[in-house]
Amino acid sequence: MSQNQFYTNLFDRFKKLVEDNGLLNEEVKITGRTLTTEEAIGNTERKDFPIIKGKEKLLEADFRGVKGQAFTDMPNNFQGNLKQIVEMSLETNFDTAVYIATLNAVCRYLKITDKTVHCKDGEPENCASELVEYIKNKYGNPKIALIGFQPAMLENLGKNFKVRIVDLDTSNIGKVKYSVMVEDGSKPIDDLLNWCDIVVATGSTIANKTITNLLLDKPTIFFGTTLAGAAALMKLERFCPCSK
Repeated sequence: MSQNQFYTNLFDRFKKLVEDNGLLNEEVKITGRTLTTEEAIGNTERKDFPIIKGKEKLLEADFRGVKGQAFTDMPNNFQGNLKQIVEMSLETNFDTAVYIATLNAVCRYLKITDKTVHCKDGEPENCASELVEYIKNKYGNPKIALIGFQPAMLENLGKNFKVRIVDLDTSNIGKVKYSVMVEDGSKPIDDLLNWCDIVVATGSTIANKTITNLLLDKPTIFFGTTLAGAAALMKLERFCPCSK
């Protein structure tokens, strides 16, 4: 599926959802703000999560008291109504993050999805351990392509499976992290996708618009809160057991 087709389908489904529930023209306020590191992920033993290093920020939308989040490299504030959101031209990463965070909040409000608020403290470690068992139970002993640097997942997956990883952060690329060399995610990854049996990918790929590179004829497990609403609307496999 092309990038344009994927996002057109997603946006059409979300707009219809808003229209069908009579929310399109209501003056419902959407507020977006960037969470502090402690608000977003709490106090973790590891200090190499991208959000702690400052490479990504978590933007949060509040729709009728229900929270939805999205990671972004372009944080800012926004307030408006749903009509503005569904008609927004997504020209920047900030626009996309506002749209996705709002989509997550609205889908949770309508009980289409859940777990839209990032886990904290020791929960990322628990999530990584649970992911290992989830993959073993469902897929056996696959070769895994990990898309996006999530340290707890990389370490736990690397101890149990053959893993290759790509990332977009230049400070990670070319370095060995938890015994695995980080490859350059900005370059074509056809070799990686041909090599692997399954893909494990950050949900942030929906915000930076690289998700369509991963919609293959292979199992793809997306993790995180950013993809919560889109996973429900587009029928994508999502693993996020510890989020709220």
